[in-house]
Amino acid sequence: MTRVGAAAAMVDGEVVPGDVEIDRGSVVATGCDGTDRARGGLVVPGLVDLQVNGFGGVEFRSADRRGYARAATALAGHGAVAVQPTFYGSSIDGYERALRVLAGVRAEPPSGCRFLPAHLEGPFLSPAWKGAHDPATFVPPTVDAVGRLLAAGPVGMVTLAPELPGANEVIAALVGAGVVVSVGHTDADSDTVRRALDAGARHVTHVWNAHRRYAPRDPGPAGVALTDARVTVGLIPDLVHTAPEVVTLTARACRGRLAATTDSIAPAGTDLASFGSTTIVAGAARLPDGTLAGSVATPAGVLANLVRCGVDLADAVDACGGAQRRLLGLAESHLRPGDPADLLVLDDELRPIRTIVGGATVWEAA
Repeated sequence: MTRVGAAAAMVDGEVVPGDVEIDRGSVVATGCDGTDRARGGLVVPGLVDLQVNGFGGVEFRSADRRGYARAATALAGHGAVAVQPTFYGSSIDGYERALRVLAGVRAEPPSGCRFLPAHLEGPFLSPAWKGAHDPATFVPPTVDAVGRLLAAGPVGMVTLAPELPGANEVIAALVGAGVVVSVGHTDADSDTVRRALDAGARHVTHVWNAHRRYAPRDPGPAGVALTDARVTVGLIPDLVHTAPEVVTLTARACRGRLAATTDSIAPAGTDLASFGSTTIVAGAARLPDGTLAGSVATPAGVLANLVRCGVDLADAVDACGGAQRRLLGLAESHLRPGDPADLLVLDDELRPIRTIVGGATVWEAA
């Protein structure tokens, strides 16, 4: 058994003084005496991100095994213990290639954060709300296309536009295969979104961004997201995609089912000022026409932003990992005995000090 070496831990959402003891990949005890509390450090459940297009200079849809290894270390250094690599803007063949690479990475995982089954943000999206995606890569939703994708490699989530012909049949096929379906890049009205939920969809991708706009008599996906308890609500609280007031509003309306995400692209976690046709200015990643193209946010940065917007720290930690675990059916982590030792140690400014995955330290601040 080993001690994490921290002054306190967040146990069941409450800060408990004392260290955390771990053994064989699990939490054994909290509130342990004998820690030098002058060292500080708060242990929280490690962060989980459902939408990571790239990180640390690596874009996942084109990454090889070495790229995944670099990104795994970089993500762990920013507090993530698990992420869904997100593939977008590809042909079916392109998605298949990326999924085959991910299957190999998951079979022999690198050190660092864990890579969960992929999030496919496409190809069943609406050209009306393409965002930074290339609509030439969009295809109609069909069960045959789904079969090809699922056969290629591990798929955990698919974002689609439910108003497209054939979407509900595809939702049923995905749900039947154990895949989480998310509504996004869509012009669907509220009734159409609810029908998608009835068919088995359970998530909304980056609410307030790249979907039909909220209006008093046409609330669209955002209206359903804020009011329907069946939905886990994705949000990019980088304070670029969403203003602080919108972050606060969404967090209050969706407490316990808010899943904050970075929607990060390859330059995140680096000093890169550009990547392909995307440039980064004042923390915003944009295409030449000004369209936002993902973010350069980090998992721990998103957590800190939630707290800056007035979200209680326990709720912010839940929004950066707890809701994601519940949605995906992963083992929950409340730092109770027997919970997985996938942990993050934060300093007083909510900056990562140490990241632990499966009981092993995979990153530690110098």
